Amino acid sequence: MKRLTVLAVSLALSVAALQASAQQAHQPKAGEHKKAAPQTITGELVDTGCYLGHAARGAKHVGCATKCIAQGMPMGVLTSKGTLYLLTMNHDNADPYNQLKEMAGKTVSVTGTVMARGGMKGIDVSESRPATSAAGK
Repeated sequence: MKRLTVLAVSLALSVAALQASAQQAHQPKAGEHKKAAPQTITGELVDTGCYLGHAARGAKHVGCATKCIAQGMPMGVLTSKGTLYLLTMNHDNADPYNQLKEMAGKTVSVTGTVMARGGMKGIDVSESRPATSAAGK
């Protein structure tokens, strides 16, 4: 009976190790993720603190949003459909991200890699410009 128990436990551990190994083989290693095609998101540039805290946005909030962003508050793009994208700075070229800091309350078009994790959406900014319409995604 003891031998059978040892055999069963050994078999179970072997199967578990094989499953873990197979799962690990399918996981991308650090810095090895597949690069998605760039997308362009259009919407209002908001400071995320005031927008999430009390829905502050629009022309009346430009002064406050500009000040909050200048002091380090994260920026986001709020589309016409109500989706908020957190903006992240591209490590290879920070200029397009930094240019957005002067566009609070304006409609902008941001191009880059769109990401999502844990219910949050973001875009790694590779290009930015003022937009002519608010037809966001």
